[in-house]
Amino acid sequence: MAVSASAKRVAGWGLFAAGGYAALSLLANRSAFFPLKYPAGWWEAQGRLRAEDVWLTTPDKVRIHAWWVPAEGSRLATLFLHGNAGNVTHRADVLEAIPAAGSAVMMLDYRGYGKSEGWPTEKGLYQDAEAAYAYLVSRGHDPSNIIIHGESLGSAVAVDLASRLECRLLILEAPFPSARAVANRVFPLLGPALVFGFDARRKIANVRAPILIIHGDRDEVIDFDLGKDLFTAAPQPKKFWQAPGAGHNNLRQVLGAEYGHRLAEIYRHGI
Repeated sequence: MAVSASAKRVAGWGLFAAGGYAALSLLANRSAFFPLKYPAGWWEAQGRLRAEDVWLTTPDKVRIHAWWVPAEGSRLATLFLHGNAGNVTHRADVLEAIPAAGSAVMMLDYRGYGKSEGWPTEKGLYQDAEAAYAYLVSRGHDPSNIIIHGESLGSAVAVDLASRLECRLLILEAPFPSARAVANRVFPLLGPALVFGFDARRKIANVRAPILIIHGDRDEVIDFDLGKDLFTAAPQPKKFWQAPGAGHNNLRQVLGAEYGHRLAEIYRHGI
């Protein structure tokens, strides 16, 4: 049967629309990542922090870099999964506060960040975190002493890891239920149609460790109620720590010394 010219035009426009949607969706999902590659950053902080270089190979054979800061006399080890921008050098406050509170800390740079190879993707970030967890176990850290701690985008990576592997505690700073939920706040209707993945709300039900969520009530990037939504979906035991007056990028600065004091208390006694 011959195909009419009008049918061909309709098919052509359909292919064009599908291609346009795919391109926009790819661009929207890639825009979640803002990596800074070495030498950009404050690498001179390594000496002051006493941070040791660690090199890991992921399950898909990507070489990634991390910093390890020990905590003398502690059996606890925190795997810290940072947010979507910068690199490990932009979290010196974390690398000081966590050891001072009583836990050693490993902070990795996802693929494409800092000195790590590759380019970031959702699946890739999950594999990066898994490689770091496996490294800690291989160095003698029992899973019952491993704390998984994620901020912002890293909170979704932390939930994914904790939903699959044992840990002592899951700590989430400024988390969100899913990428679609965040996109809906930025671009209602269009955003959720283009953005997908990082579905922490679905995965958090499988976490078998106590959960602490910290969220600033003036967060201008990830709305405070998105953190509360994830908290509602989380299983017990759990605790929500509201940070009065804190935005997205100054949460720890606003909390000040209370941040370290509360972490120390939680490390010793749980939530």
